Amino acid sequence: MAQATPLMPHATATWLVDHTGLSFEQIANFCGLHILEVQAMADDLAASKYTGRDPLHSGELTQEEIARGEADASYELKMQKAPVEVTRTKGPRYTPVSKRQDKPDGIAWILRNHSEISDAQISKLIGTTRNTINAIRERSHWNIQNIQPKDPVTLGLCSQRELDAVVAKAAKRAGVAEGEAPAEEVVVDGRSDKDKLIAELRAEREANVKAAAEAAQEAEAEAWLEQKREAEAAGEAPIDPESAFADAPSQGAADETEDEDTPPA
Repeated sequence: MAQATPLMPHATATWLVDHTGLSFEQIANFCGLHILEVQAMADDLAASKYTGRDPLHSGELTQEEIARGEADASYELKMQKAPVEVTRTKGPRYTPVSKRQDKPDGIAWILRNHSEISDAQISKLIGTTRNTINAIRERSHWNIQNIQPKDPVTLGLCSQRELDAVVAKAAKRAGVAEGEAPAEEVVVDGRSDKDKLIAELRAEREANVKAAAEAAQEAEAEAWLEQKREAEAAGEAPIDPESAFADAPSQGAADETEDEDTPPA
């Protein structure tokens, strides 16, 4: 089983380099670092400067253990007291200091675009308090003039998956399933059976009249095409469709003319 490393390995290595005669290899093995990292610390070539952390104070090493290591360069230091694992307690979502100023913008965006999300969900998603949410909603926030609604995913306050999950949960709670179309409004017909029957007969008659008109147009078109073919076969000039039908009086008009020329009995 691998030996536990100090809670702050780089800071512990810096202290051991400055305050003990241990070899770089011994310090590197104890702290779980590469020997070149330890040597860079000793030569002040490390990119980051660490403040030393005393492993004697934390109980990770004892003076006797350090003395054994200094007396024998091949001796491997043993952890006397493993550091306690640090775990976060339940609480608001942690947000880096550099992004905390963006929280009001993210809250304003959620309030504007997803009003179905509860304050508790916003508080957990963004890592804020209900007082701040209410202040932004009521526009009583001290910096309300500079708050611009921005997508919290773009601001880095949460991931797109987390936001989608919260939105879906809030929509389900509100009774609107995601992607579900609103139910169509049912129109109640208050007409009597007699009125419905009359409307059906009228619609049927209009459909028959329309069908008859279309059939007449098709018959006229076929007659004109037949006359055109006969004229072309006889070598005559093609017949103008408009004059062909305009010059030919309808049967009704012929009957009326005949009635007018015939004297009364």
